[in-house]
Amino acid sequence: MLSEKKKKYFKDLLTRRLDELLEEANRTVSGMTDQGDNFPDPTDRAALESDRNFTLRIRDRERKLIGKIKEALERIEEGTYGICEACGEEISENRLKARPVTTLCIDCKKKQEMEEKLRGI
Repeated sequence: MLSEKKKKYFKDLLTRRLDELLEEANRTVSGMTDQGDNFPDPTDRAALESDRNFTLRIRDRERKLIGKIKEALERIEEGTYGICEACGEEISENRLKARPVTTLCIDCKKKQEMEEKLRGI
């Protein structure tokens, strides 16, 4: 079980990351709505659209990460953070530091990935 000090460490880490992601999302939205770009050259317009699509794909991945961070913060509050959802064992501190939103210990994650590989996912 994580000590109160470690819970606070992970809560602060996750909260900072959440704030960064939300700030970046707000900048993206205002950057896309503020631009009154008018490109007479179709190539320039295509490049802008390609850049916007790339940015939106990144933001979509970040949106999913925001959800995982919120879930991790809820698990901290509930007292279930750091416990593997599959086997019920503690998730190592090193794994939590590497992937603070994880819900699986390294052994269960390896097993999950192997099963996905065998099914061709």
